[in-house]
Amino acid sequence: MEVTGKVRVINPEQQVSAAFKKRELVVTTDEQYPQHILIEFTQDKCELLNNYAIGEPVKVSINLRGREWVNPQGETRFFNSIQGWRIEKLASEAPSAAPAMPAAPAFQPATNLNEDEADDLPF
Repeated sequence: MEVTGKVRVINPEQQVSAAFKKRELVVTTDEQYPQHILIEFTQDKCELLNNYAIGEPVKVSINLRGREWVNPQGETRFFNSIQGWRIEKLASEAPSAAPAMPAAPAFQPATNLNEDEADDLPF
């Protein structure tokens, strides 16, 4: 799956445990109702965010992850996360440089009309 939009937030790397680190990215989608999507990059994928800045248009390849957790009271809870594994810069939205069309000649009405000549038009 992929998410495209502009980088809104790039959080610093967090060392969650001795063996686990993560870094969060927020991408704002470009649609009628923009969404702010939080995407986690973990372990060696954290470094992928080093070359990106706020405001840049990007395409992020993601996986949806779900997990189950049982709290101390015995209640089962479910959590979802969005995990990024690749990020690419998109071309900036610049106006396209379409080749210029030659201008059509301006309409010039006929000036050499002779009302006495025969007209072969059917109307």
